[in-house]
Amino acid sequence: MKQNDLFDNTETAFALKSDSELERAYFLFKMISNEPLVRIGTAVTNFAIKAHLPVQGLIRATVFDHFCGGVSEEDCLSVVDKMYTKRVASVLDYSVEGKEEEAQFDAVLDKTMKLLEFADQKDAMPFGVFKPTGFGRFLIWQKKTEGTPMTAEEEAEWQRIEERFDMVCKKAYDCDVALLIDGEESWMQDAADDLVARMMRKYNKEKAIVYNTLQLYRHDRLDYLKKLHEEAKVYDFKIGVKIVRGAYMEKENDRAKEKGYPTPICKDKEHTDQNFDTTMHYILNNIDDISVFIGTHNEHSSYLAMKLMNELTIDKNDFRVWFGQLYGMSDHISFNVAEAGYNVAKYLPFGPVRDVMPYLIRRAEENTSVAGQTSRELNLLSQEKKRRKL
Repeated sequence: MKQNDLFDNTETAFALKSDSELERAYFLFKMISNEPLVRIGTAVTNFAIKAHLPVQGLIRATVFDHFCGGVSEEDCLSVVDKMYTKRVASVLDYSVEGKEEEAQFDAVLDKTMKLLEFADQKDAMPFGVFKPTGFGRFLIWQKKTEGTPMTAEEEAEWQRIEERFDMVCKKAYDCDVALLIDGEESWMQDAADDLVARMMRKYNKEKAIVYNTLQLYRHDRLDYLKKLHEEAKVYDFKIGVKIVRGAYMEKENDRAKEKGYPTPICKDKEHTDQNFDTTMHYILNNIDDISVFIGTHNEHSSYLAMKLMNELTIDKNDFRVWFGQLYGMSDHISFNVAEAGYNVAKYLPFGPVRDVMPYLIRRAEENTSVAGQTSRELNLLSQEKKRRKL
């Protein structure tokens, strides 16, 4: 089957969308495709939320319900169950960002533990997820990465971060639910990499439970994976990785320029794509040691992964290979790949409307900057509207 034939099937892609949901999606992507409009919309939304204007209902009915599963995990269940009728699993992602206090970190730990128990009860939820900075201040991660001396108080904070990590990884192990740990900015990532590797060594003895994230717009990540692979052979543990292209490109390039060091980011989109596909190739060739969650909205990479699995005689539904996209985006990949018999999971963000807004705004901005992504979505949505004669 040719790549395009598979991803052009809009009937499968949008089977779960009612006519009005299809119209709403079309309207939203139309808005997102207009960069000045996104900038204005973002500013207005930010202002309205800070000023406590009654806009939550409007946000909830439009952008929130399109990109999020609900305000609580219970609220997400109808979406989770509905998607699972099409063999698409869910990764519930508590998308509250930018917290800085110990009580908030404990609350995120609590929430992550609860979500693992929640996932343990449902086949439709094979993964848990969290961000390292959800468990501790960014500054502490940065100091640890840079090897900067810390005060006794900061050392105690780091101790608590390690404890939270261990608690949640143990919980994932006990529940037998795989745990995806998100990647963040390069100047805090080394500390996270080291800590996650220690958790893998402890909890990934039989299979991958703990997964680190490789952001492959960074040109050093394949080398990092190869080193980790050597370590895994020595200490006899399995590796879990989620591979993505990456989410902080402008920030990374700006900081490198400002501080005068070479940017860790690949020199262009083409090199990033190449890095992604080469890394995917390496992983699938070492599937006995490395399990993978392929997080991509790129049709070529999705198709290539299926082709490689076929060549390497990896079963379509081998539990060590998952495809993943964000809820509200790339349904033409998720639902068609699932229909073809592969393991697919959608990241399903949730949380109180005002707390999730920073996440949603980043989504809108990312969509405007990814050339072709939004126009492809629009194209497919209008194809489906024609098919349904809307």
